[in-house]
Amino acid sequence: MPKTEVILTHNIVGLGGESDQVRVAAGYARNYLFPQQLAIPLSGANKRRIEALKQRRAHREADELNHMNELSQSLSKLTALISVKTGEDGKMFGSVTSGTIADQLKTQFDVALDKRKIHLEHPIRALGEHEVELRLHADVVTKLKVRVESSTPLPETAETAASGDGKGERTEKRGKRPERVQAAPVAEPAAQPERAEKKQRPAKAEKADKAKKAG
Repeated sequence: MPKTEVILTHNIVGLGGESDQVRVAAGYARNYLFPQQLAIPLSGANKRRIEALKQRRAHREADELNHMNELSQSLSKLTALISVKTGEDGKMFGSVTSGTIADQLKTQFDVALDKRKIHLEHPIRALGEHEVELRLHADVVTKLKVRVESSTPLPETAETAASGDGKGERTEKRGKRPERVQAAPVAEPAAQPERAEKKQRPAKAEKADKAKKAG
């Protein structure tokens, strides 16, 4: 396939940036790059534009670096929460990938980040907190905290249910104790006259004896 040399007028991932001279397939240049104004043919007249393209590229890269530095500072303070389904043994179904994290960043913080900038040596397969490396730029690398939690409710065991019923019974019994305590003082006033009467009988008998002696 014949090749042709072109000057890129825009940054194209995997191909180059503004002002770069690259060789591409002639059909690719003719059918895509030129119609989309992403490149111009390499010629003496077009070479004069290279300096202007280099300046524009330098401004773009400086702005991109500043933006990524600011984004790095913001992301390093965040914790992305990811809910996953687990079995009764607490093991995850499936795993958390860079695509999952990118989706949650967009959903939770409205941060659009290419999943290719999220570096995972292996997919996350365990609950808990993890640190994930973000390669935002050639000169900007930061860490993002990711907390993986289970969205599966824990099963209620029979022992837990029985424990709950026992507490209810103890509470109910404790509530009845004050009634038995209050019943005791009620009977005392009725008993007091009997004791008073018993105390008076010896006094009457003593008076009777004295009256007999006097007679």
